[in-house]
Amino acid sequence: MLEVRNISFGYSENLVIKSIDFKILTGQNISIIGESGCGKSTLLKLIYGLYNLHSGHIYFNGEPVLGPNYNLVPGVPEIKYLSQDFDLMPYITVAENVGKFLSNLDLEKKQKRISELLQMIEMEEFANTPARFLSGGQQQRVALARVLALEPQLLLLDEPFSQIDGFRRNAFRRNLFSYLKKKEISCIVSTHDSVDALSYADEVMVMKNGKILVKQNPIQLYQNPSNKYVASLFGEVNEVWIQDLIPDEKSEQKILLYPHELKRDDSSDFKVVVKKSFFKGGIYLIQAYSNRNIIFFEHPSYISENEKVGLKAPLDLVYKRMM
Repeated sequence: MLEVRNISFGYSENLVIKSIDFKILTGQNISIIGESGCGKSTLLKLIYGLYNLHSGHIYFNGEPVLGPNYNLVPGVPEIKYLSQDFDLMPYITVAENVGKFLSNLDLEKKQKRISELLQMIEMEEFANTPARFLSGGQQQRVALARVLALEPQLLLLDEPFSQIDGFRRNAFRRNLFSYLKKKEISCIVSTHDSVDALSYADEVMVMKNGKILVKQNPIQLYQNPSNKYVASLFGEVNEVWIQDLIPDEKSEQKILLYPHELKRDDSSDFKVVVKKSFFKGGIYLIQAYSNRNIIFFEHPSYISENEKVGLKAPLDLVYKRMM
């Protein structure tokens, strides 16, 4: 469906996209995750045809995607792009914004389609409300419904849930990605949110400095991060000396461990001193210090400051990360 062949691009002489190459199949959901400024948003704009490539090629259904040098109106009709500024018409209603690009030849069909989309984004009660009266999160949901109105083959979403309230975000994500799978609409999501990347994506692309470091199944990526940068995109991560976990081990190697992979065990020789306990609802995130570095681990209850505790990790996991 989509083929990106060795593309590079820069707003000046300095490249912000460097030799990127990948393919996406029909119905796939791909997440792009990486630090701010790594090139995620620029990559989406290039795929949509908003900029001219410095080198390389982009093909959609076998046809080249060309930039503004070749098109009066940039973009491909079967691809829809949702930027972070929403671009709604402020003085028309929510329903009118959603149906803006739908044909008026069959008004009954148009209204049915608008109602279907408003139901999906849980905005039926705001159908007749002008967009300017909506909150940022509500505008974001309406903008998503509008780009879906014509059922594109490929949807490009740039931080699509950034302004949606936390209590509504999870249900909305489930509704949206279930809808896309049902309709076999391919999707590329640029995000900072690890939930977007891990829970709903078929594959995750990690970007840094304009390059794709890895493109992998989310479970494999999370369980076997290739380096600390990759692991840190999904939360706190520890670099732990193997000798701290296995005292008789001769290796001078460090391994990466997430906080939930370290458990308190005061019989362990690996001792840390607790500095802070952060309540996270069902569990505490504990910040501690060993004689070498900062360590984060999870614990079911509060631990007092300056208390010394032992930590361990499952040996099979340690040996797996050593490989």
